[in-house]
Amino acid sequence: MIDLTVHPEPLKRTVARARERKIRIPTFKQMRHPELIPADVVEALKDVGLWDINPLNLFRITWHNEPVVHGGGFGPINYLELPSELTGIPARIVALVGKWLPTGSHKVGAAFGCLVPRLVTGQFDPTRQKAVWPSTGNYCRGGAYDSVLLGCESIAILPEEMSQERFDWLKSVAGEIIATPGCESNVKEIFDKCWELRKSGQDLVIFNQFDEFGNYLWHYHVTGPAMEEVFKKVGGTYRGLVSATGSAGTIAAGDYMKNLFPTSKIAASEAIQCPTLLINGFGGHRIEGIGDKHVPWVHNVKNTDMVVAIDDEAAMSLLRLFNEPEGQRYLADQGLKPELLEKLPWLGISSISNVLSAIKMAKYYELTSDDVVMTMFTDSAEMYTSRLNDMNKTRGQLTAHDAAVAFHRYMLGTTTDWMQELTYVDRKRVHSLKYYTWVEQQGKTYEEIQAQWYDPEYWSQLQQGLDPLDKLIDEFNQATGLG
Repeated sequence: MIDLTVHPEPLKRTVARARERKIRIPTFKQMRHPELIPADVVEALKDVGLWDINPLNLFRITWHNEPVVHGGGFGPINYLELPSELTGIPARIVALVGKWLPTGSHKVGAAFGCLVPRLVTGQFDPTRQKAVWPSTGNYCRGGAYDSVLLGCESIAILPEEMSQERFDWLKSVAGEIIATPGCESNVKEIFDKCWELRKSGQDLVIFNQFDEFGNYLWHYHVTGPAMEEVFKKVGGTYRGLVSATGSAGTIAAGDYMKNLFPTSKIAASEAIQCPTLLINGFGGHRIEGIGDKHVPWVHNVKNTDMVVAIDDEAAMSLLRLFNEPEGQRYLADQGLKPELLEKLPWLGISSISNVLSAIKMAKYYELTSDDVVMTMFTDSAEMYTSRLNDMNKTRGQLTAHDAAVAFHRYMLGTTTDWMQELTYVDRKRVHSLKYYTWVEQQGKTYEEIQAQWYDPEYWSQLQQGLDPLDKLIDEFNQATGLG
């Protein structure tokens, strides 16, 4: 499923491009263990900003970055544990923080996992081909960023209703930006644009996060171990992971953790306004970046224990509460410490949705103060300033009364409605939804969709070690003379 067949002639051209532009590629092992990163790279990064267009920042595609915007080194994994004063539950919610990766989102890693195997095998030729990044937001940002760092031309595709910050920033890195109709729920329109590009005669490769197993691979082998490391630090009893499905890459970390803790749970989250996994539903919503109305090809549904749906109004109201001055003042009055308040802007819209889903899961299973539910903050409020401005214009400035309502209704008042613990038959129902998107529309085979469900080796093959890929990366760096 991850093809490592080497194509010698394109690989020669790719090596020459990397040598010319002084591009050195990190291994997956170095992303997990940054102490293995060469000392000269660590030293050079002291003069490089976290978002700078500099190939050295490939080495910052790790959860271990120092949480600074410029010149940071490597250290402990960035995570945040939310106290009961905020969540209203005794159980502990612990989240990895995506803000401190380049582009401010962990999707930069998923894109790396898709692009780099093709580069070091010669399956993608940056001297002749363009990389196409279909996305509902952060993945195409990460893909365009990785592309420019790796000497590749890129085309970013995302829905026209995504936040303005995404479009503004993409102009500085992507060769071309294509805005498709609709919001994050309009994924088929993105796929349709990909088919149009395929038929256009251009020499390009489409890195579709929804069916690219490099997405799953990076999160299983990098995000999963990061969660394990954080859990060992915080202690307690690990009960499970919650993640918005989105492209279903991040939820692969749940597979990693479940292999370590077989009785733990994996909960997939979505919007109430588009409850595809929950009730085969459809619709549009405002939880940006969790594209839906389909089941991603890379989602290991058979390993998913629960589906949770969140009202997008809850996520939007809490975005205001966490970021507006009156909201911060109100939370301070409720006893939240200043060091937590200053970190609440680390949560973007889907991050807040993940927290609410974790609360619902904890309440459903009646978890205690010894129990840990893990999730991730995929991006930060930095991506949603325009959304906050829009709400202030349409609703007026947030007042103390508004803050109290948001906190008590949407945080402390979180309930266990709109969720389902999945039986075997429920899981198979969700898995079967893949057929209509992937086999009927996108060219996947009947045999493979059956293998995803019935072949016990299908997913375990992806979960094997990455030594063969890391070996190819090392050989690539040696061929450039930069290894």
